[in-house]
Amino acid sequence: MSLVYSTDGGRIKPEETKEEAQTFSDGFIRVRREVAGRKGKGVITIAGLPLVGAELKKIAQVLKKKCGTGGSVKDGIIEIQGDKRDLIKAELEKLGYKVKFAGG
Repeated sequence: MSLVYSTDGGRIKPEETKEEAQTFSDGFIRVRREVAGRKGKGVITIAGLPLVGAELKKIAQVLKKKCGTGGSVKDGIIEIQGDKRDLIKAELEKLGYKVKFAGG
């Protein structure tokens, strides 16, 4: 239960959390195909981008347009529907990132 009203400290603001990008120590971005927990529908997950917030959403938007599919950004990981790993890898390399396929 959080504090609702107090005369002691003036305005009560929740503490701001600072987002940090999840990156890997070798500097590569991981592109992985996942189907587990998605009712058999495959998605491509992209992890390790050194971006947060609006920049990450812009990259996701560019990739979704290039692939012609939907997708989202969850917890710093971009999810693109379908299996377009090669196209995604090519686009990320055009943007100057080092890309590695992970998983099967």
